[in-house]
Amino acid sequence: MASRVLMVALCACLSLPASPALADSIAELETLSRGTATPAGGLALARRQAAGGDLLGAVATLERLLISYPEAEEALLLHASLLCRLDDREGALIELDELRGERFPDKLWNDATAPCAAKEG
Repeated sequence: MASRVLMVALCACLSLPASPALADSIAELETLSRGTATPAGGLALARRQAAGGDLLGAVATLERLLISYPEAEEALLLHASLLCRLDDREGALIELDELRGERFPDKLWNDATAPCAAKEG
């Protein structure tokens, strides 16, 4: 599992385009930190961010979550899905290969892998 966290961090650092730093307030940062205090909370926060179009924010939320909870495979699955949506198909496929064979409900797996499948064609 530790290798997954390292892989997530490396993929994120090396594959995503640089973006300007946002001047978040202390209160905003504390809210984000509290949002990842549990796997369920972190997943919910990341899903809200992604639904609102903040894909990079959602990826960052999942990375914070995975540092504390490296066994949160659903978070890694969502992370891989977001990487595909951010045009990092290679990084996403590495993570998906790591998760292949885990017991995810078919709908969850299919929804998560759809962005990568859509980029194939």
